[in-house]
Amino acid sequence: MKLTLQAYRDKVMGCWQGKNIGGTLGAPFEGRRQTNENVKFYVQDLSKGPPPNDDLDLQLVWLAAVEKYGRQVDAHILAEYWTSHIIPNWAEYGMGKANLRAGLPPPLSGMVDNVYRDSCGCFIRSEIWACLAPGRPELAARYAWEDAIVDHAGDGALCEVFFAAMQSAAFVESEPLKLIDIALSYVPADCAIARAIAVARDCAARRAPFLECRRAIHDAAPGTFGVQGRDLSTIPSDGPTAIQIGRPGFDGPENSAFAVAALLYYPDDFEKALLFANSFGEDTDCTCATLGATLGILHGSARLPEKWTAPLADRIVTGCIDRTNSDMHCIPNTIGELTERVLRVAPGFLGWKLFELTPDGYEIECLEGDALRAPSPDRYLEGTNSNGCDCEPTVADRIAMGPYAIYRRFPCFAIAVDLQGPPFIAAGEEREIRVVFHPVGFMRRQQWVCVTALPSPGVAVRGAASREVPVNDLWRNRVELLFTVNADEATSSRVEILFDVSMPGRASQGAVKAILFRK
Repeated sequence: MKLTLQAYRDKVMGCWQGKNIGGTLGAPFEGRRQTNENVKFYVQDLSKGPPPNDDLDLQLVWLAAVEKYGRQVDAHILAEYWTSHIIPNWAEYGMGKANLRAGLPPPLSGMVDNVYRDSCGCFIRSEIWACLAPGRPELAARYAWEDAIVDHAGDGALCEVFFAAMQSAAFVESEPLKLIDIALSYVPADCAIARAIAVARDCAARRAPFLECRRAIHDAAPGTFGVQGRDLSTIPSDGPTAIQIGRPGFDGPENSAFAVAALLYYPDDFEKALLFANSFGEDTDCTCATLGATLGILHGSARLPEKWTAPLADRIVTGCIDRTNSDMHCIPNTIGELTERVLRVAPGFLGWKLFELTPDGYEIECLEGDALRAPSPDRYLEGTNSNGCDCEPTVADRIAMGPYAIYRRFPCFAIAVDLQGPPFIAAGEEREIRVVFHPVGFMRRQQWVCVTALPSPGVAVRGAASREVPVNDLWRNRVELLFTVNADEATSSRVEILFDVSMPGRASQGAVKAILFRK
């Protein structure tokens, strides 16, 4: 399917307008366990434009990273932008930054001691990847995962994968149930977001009353966003608005399902859908902003009600970005500028195989139908993946690696160093670290790979510290090696093992550092 530049521009513009509208509508009610059924429009004074909102702020920084690094952007580059340009230190943002500063790279930065790793703070960042990869949900989902694991893990990260896939597919598919099925194909069937969305679908199919729908979704994946910092004894334990207290920080699945429910109840009515999403309470700015962006892609800018767009006057107001750095001086200040910047960088991000120049600009080669679903392994036997580029691990492969596997890409190979558990090691403990080597796509050859473990002083590697093994050229082949380490004689509480990787006869070399802390 071909997506024309005109249609692409309209949908990208609609995405960012919807994001701004939803975030502005929901912001005053964020973090309140209440229903907002009487709210019918913005309640703020918007005479000077919209208030700042991190739902959009962070994506401007990611756009700057993509403009500089293109398809090479990964969790490690985004982590550097995060620590350099993002101001807030609250909740998952602060825990992710604290872990990064302690030397823990993604995905450890999002996982370790992070109570908020399943929260809403990363699914609000899905749109940039969907807009850069329209009609290519596998690609959008893969980069959403790279984004998410900087400060989230588990179900929180899966929520961003879900929305990135759904919003990417929305550029070419308009049926909500099909979009949901496509997005669900990119996350594990037994995850919390899948469970909560199944309930939302059931409620919408039965046209269940609002309070029944709210309670059912919450009970499927109970969160605590609406009761943070409150005396829990004041929260109603019975009555029509009472819902159970959930696990602290476990808010992503519930709020994601609220947005999906609103889409299903009112797929063709932008205003009713947004007001319905806001009625659920909890993390209303995230819920409404994500829904607004999704509806903006589906409807396009031209079909969005002027009643909702006019008060925001196309402006973007930031509050989370350190704009004193020269890299942040030129971030977009309007929705129009943001849209044009996305349109300019998208060809390089997607790659030349998916673009065709036309007298009016360009057209994008998009997938459609069943091809939008997550690819199965046999599709890779064709010699290329669904994105028309050399084969790398899919987002399903990345999820399956688990939250303790540090993944890095190099020109002709990728390597994952899996700690196989939290980054702590006790006296007398031997830790087995798994190193997985992936040849990359068209550069795969029948050859050898050498992996050497270089530990910090006092750290012992049991057995051979350097291994040289053959790797064949079968598609999606990989090599796994196990290294056992002991830190009893370590001279520091911080234990480092550098895994150096080379391929004799090739120029490419790479290294990944594993960090453990002695208990």
